[in-house]
Amino acid sequence: MTTLTALTIAEARAALKARKVSAAELTEAYLDAMARARVLNAYVAETPDQARAMAKASDGRLARGEGGALEGIPLGIKDLYATEGIHTQACSHILDGFRPPYESTVSANLWKAGGVLLGKLNMDEFAMGSSNETSYYGNVINPWRRAGSDTALVPGGSSGGSAAAVAGHIAAAATATDTGGSIRQPAAFTGTVGIKPTYGRCSRWGIIAFASSLDQAGPITRDVRDAAIMLKAMASVDPKDTTSVDLPVPDYEAAIGRPVKGLRVGIPKEYRADGMAQEILDLWDRGARWLKEQGAEIVEISLPHTRYALPAYYIVAPAEASSNLARYDGVRYGLRVPGDDIVDMYENSRAAGFGREVQRRIMIGTYVLSAGYYDAYYVRAQKVRTLIKRDFDRAWDKVDVVLTPATPSPAFAPGEITDPVQMYLNDIFTVTVNMAGLPGISVPAGLSRDGLPLGLQLIGKPFGEETLFQTAAAIEQAAGRFTPKFWW
Repeated sequence: MTTLTALTIAEARAALKARKVSAAELTEAYLDAMARARVLNAYVAETPDQARAMAKASDGRLARGEGGALEGIPLGIKDLYATEGIHTQACSHILDGFRPPYESTVSANLWKAGGVLLGKLNMDEFAMGSSNETSYYGNVINPWRRAGSDTALVPGGSSGGSAAAVAGHIAAAATATDTGGSIRQPAAFTGTVGIKPTYGRCSRWGIIAFASSLDQAGPITRDVRDAAIMLKAMASVDPKDTTSVDLPVPDYEAAIGRPVKGLRVGIPKEYRADGMAQEILDLWDRGARWLKEQGAEIVEISLPHTRYALPAYYIVAPAEASSNLARYDGVRYGLRVPGDDIVDMYENSRAAGFGREVQRRIMIGTYVLSAGYYDAYYVRAQKVRTLIKRDFDRAWDKVDVVLTPATPSPAFAPGEITDPVQMYLNDIFTVTVNMAGLPGISVPAGLSRDGLPLGLQLIGKPFGEETLFQTAAAIEQAAGRFTPKFWW
């Protein structure tokens, strides 16, 4: 049999069901791979004892013919998700030692489906970053390298640990979160598939908040079929999250393989920004050609307020972060740095506990919410957000799905981008999706001239994930799959 850790979820599911391999054997293969790949720094907490216990229970259920949709599948969980009794710190010093007495709804859904917990995955602190360089536990290393180079590369962010673990075959799949592109950008950088579902499709309960009106849970996987399997298991309505939507969760896997003939694919002219790398433009054109060759209709569309999306996002997101992160004060849990009085303790704890990027965004958010600036910045940004959503609403009269690049470049080296604004530009193609609450998927579509993976993004109608899986599978079939050479 192929190396066990190289199996997709669908392949592993079939092998487990046929009793060709046990969940215990599959889990041990992943635990061994994790030990060999610690140089990637993808995990901040490993849970081998729990993994073995869960795998043993899965084997019992499989023997009785009672296996769930993910029975015996080893998974990594982003450190933003609360896991009962297990390290949950959003990779921040401010939450030192926090082990929640509860489980997030999404991870609980995965365990109900039979998933096996391998450990908690590294990420940008409080999900604030595009390169996984802001983690208190150090940066994650991308399993990919430039052709002929040993230079380390970033895996993207904030879900860099999730993407690196899946690409490096040290998790069959991983949970991630997306506030402005934090699933799709790292997926593009690592040759994996990442879907950010419609806002409200997955519960946010038990997921540490960054920007509550933008955050959404989703999976990072090896291929499109696995993404469909994972999202089906993760999604649910949840009375503990009033923003979750009470709609049936479709069988997303059934959409894989449906022909795209007759599908109208929008190409937004505003995404052809000045100075775009030619290889990104070529990739985009190639993706459109693949879909056209399979019978889709390519339609040019206009999304005129796209140019305002990034600045509006970097007003709304920090504003919500400023409010959400006010709860971390050193009093009830996490880091506490003593002071002369309680105010001094607050200041000392927050100064020591929050990293530079988190402090920057708190300060920006506090500023735009302050008296005298609220109307000038925050209210105007929310108006722009409404216009962005209206652009898409009008586009849906003409097209069924929108095709764009996922990122403006392939992965870069740690420390290569030091200007915060330049780093924020990594989200230029992804933030509109969060601002409008739409679903978006990144699918590997080719390699750069340096041999690094490049992704294409598909944007869908609200709760149109089935169309995204259908179209992404067509691109995947044309492009093939991409796997790094394991150098560790």
